[in-house]
Order: sequence, then C-alpha cells, then structure tokens
Amino acid sequence: MGFLKEFKEFAVKGNVVDLAVAVIIGGAFGKIVASFVKDIVMPPIGVLLGGMEFTDLAIVLKESSVGPAGEELGPVLLTYGIFIQNVVDFIIVAFVIFIAVKAMNSMKKKEEAAPAPPPAPPKSEVLLEEIRDLLKK
Repeated sequence: MGFLKEFKEFAVKGNVVDLAVAVIIGGAFGKIVASFVKDIVMPPIGVLLGGMEFTDLAIVLKESSVGPAGEELGPVLLTYGIFIQNVVDFIIVAFVIFIAVKAMNSMKKKEEAAPAPPPAPPKSEVLLEEIRDLLKK
C-alpha cells in the first residue's frame, strides 16, 4: 500500500498537474500553429514563388517499380518540402512562445516592483515599546 500512496502523492502534486495541462495545451497550440502555417502563411509564399506547393517539393531517389510478386512499389522520395514547412512551423511556434514568455516576465517584474509592506515587528519589540510608553507616562 505504501507504493500506491506514494504514487498518489506524486500524481496529485501541483507540478505534475501543471505539466499535464501544459502538454495538453501545447498539443492543441501546435495544431493551431501547424494549421496557421499550412493554410495561411505558406499559400501566399507559394504564390509569390510562382504557385509552388511546398509539401510537393521532393527529390526522387528511386522511381516507381514493380516488386518480385508483381505489385507496384511507389517511388522513394526525399520530401524536403515537408521539412521546410516543419521548420517554418517551428520558427513561428518558437517566436510565439518567446513573445508569451517575455510578456509573462514583464508582468512578473511589475509584480516584484510593487513595494511590499514592511514586516510586523517581533512581539518582543512591541512589548518593549509598550513598556517604554508606560514609563514615559
């Protein structure tokens, strides 16, 4: 039973839950960025480059052939266009994350810049001040 209790404590810790939420949101964010790049960024770039579709860019390493059993084997392709699109995806994700982290850091700096109230004096100091005030009377 100790093992299960230890696992439960681990799984319910705030850091694990925060990490799980971050992974889920990151996955969804990745899909949004991939769609943004594929459906919004790359088509105008393709038009500017003469109607080129980046995902279709490939180098044929081996042409289509017929296998020993008579089945047709597709060509072997080096699809560098998909790689280019993934690099663009990465650059956009990295830039957006950079902007988000920069914004969060600036908010933290503003919170830290707010002056903290002075700490309350210890009880012994308060008692000594009361004694001093009584002696003055």
